Amino acid sequence: MARTERTDIHQSVTDRIIRELEAGTVPWVCPWNRAKCGIALPRNAATDRAYSGINILMLWGSVEMQGFSTQKWLTFRQAHAQGGNVRKGEKGTTVFYADRFTPKSEAGSDEPRQIPFLKRFTVFNLDQCENLPESMVTPTAPLPEREIVPHAEALMRETGADIRIGGDKAFYAPDADFIRVPPQQSYFNQIDWYRTVFHEIGHWTGSEIRLSRTFGKRFGDHAYAAEELVAEMTSA
Repeated sequence: MARTERTDIHQSVTDRIIRELEAGTVPWVCPWNRAKCGIALPRNAATDRAYSGINILMLWGSVEMQGFSTQKWLTFRQAHAQGGNVRKGEKGTTVFYADRFTPKSEAGSDEPRQIPFLKRFTVFNLDQCENLPESMVTPTAPLPEREIVPHAEALMRETGADIRIGGDKAFYAPDADFIRVPPQQSYFNQIDWYRTVFHEIGHWTGSEIRLSRTFGKRFGDHAYAAEELVAEMTSA
């Protein structure tokens, strides 16, 4: 691998961490509740091998920024090998593999020279995939029975919003146009789950392809406060 390409890879990692710091995310702090996730490190879902080194920071950062509910990852080919696929339009996370190799010209040498190399790969969180085996995506611990409110469920379906359940954060992702909420059973009062869902649906209505409201650029600015008020009124 050329020196320029190695430099570009190192720079891309540095730039990614700086962006997360500027956005208020500390990428080397574990960004999830380990008691809920049941795992400490990101792993490859096909091989069960834990990622290491800088890859841990990169994958933790993606979980934090995109609100994934799991720390398990697959390459595009691995998803297909498992009988599933990556959802159309999903963007993967770059991870790196570092090693050394001995050039053929050094074969037979008493002290063969080894050349370090660095490769990049793209992986996708299980939340970005579909049609995977149930054993790969089913939580290990069953959740208690959910308290269903039929008319609330019907309204959620009628909106047509892409509502994804999992993780320990609730948010609307404007770029990917989906809503993420924690499992209903994780709420102290399960009715509050519906309040949360409809709050995020309120944000969902403001998308450019719907009502095209102006979201706040920074936490606490006027547009942000106005948008939060809209979401609360929607929920009410």
